[in-house]
Amino acid sequence: MISFILPAHNEASLIGSTLQTLHTAAAELGVPFETIVVDDASTDGTGAIAEGAGARVLRVEHRHIAATRNAGAARAQGDRLFFVDADTHIDATVLRAALAALDAGAVGGGAGVRLLGKVAWHERWGETFFIHLFRLARIAPGCFVFCTRTAFDATGGFDQRYYAGEDVAFSRALSRQGRFVILRETVRTSARKLRTFTALEHLTLALRFALRGRRVLHSRDALALWYGERRRERP
Repeated sequence: MISFILPAHNEASLIGSTLQTLHTAAAELGVPFETIVVDDASTDGTGAIAEGAGARVLRVEHRHIAATRNAGAARAQGDRLFFVDADTHIDATVLRAALAALDAGAVGGGAGVRLLGKVAWHERWGETFFIHLFRLARIAPGCFVFCTRTAFDATGGFDQRYYAGEDVAFSRALSRQGRFVILRETVRTSARKLRTFTALEHLTLALRFALRGRRVLHSRDALALWYGERRRERP
């Protein structure tokens, strides 16, 4: 069985459509599945919407993405775990490819990422660049990561020393367990981090990382892109 695990904090506007795409993809392939939404300290209707869409909802108060993902995995009953962000859509094509990779002996993997909605030329260039970069580095973008239950347990799950970048650490840990694949197929995710934070804010975070290295990922204090108050998209 597939377990779809979705960490979610104040995702009432997006969680319903994301769950619908997951259910449609799994139904098209005819595979048994469950969906677990890990509602992490939401103050909106995320949990109620998820329950209404047929998901199991686990309420936590971590505000820590690695811990939230691990909490969902601990409740999952499937032998194949798919970690999907609440703003990310997958279809039957990418799900079929992921299952085929696992059937062929891969321990886990990820996929390329395209942006949802209308995309400017520089955003299109950026997504293409990062697709190639992640594929070359053998790293799964955190919005879509899959693995076997056996491999997850062998790694110990997502490293809870990290408040961001846990996807990179997890990809590398999985790679030490066996073959780790980045699919040619792509998922689609929201561009909200690009459109709600300024170029200066992105540059400031990059400079902090350059100066402090991975230490900047060990606290949520400097990670407003992930833990700051949700913003409206700039016009």
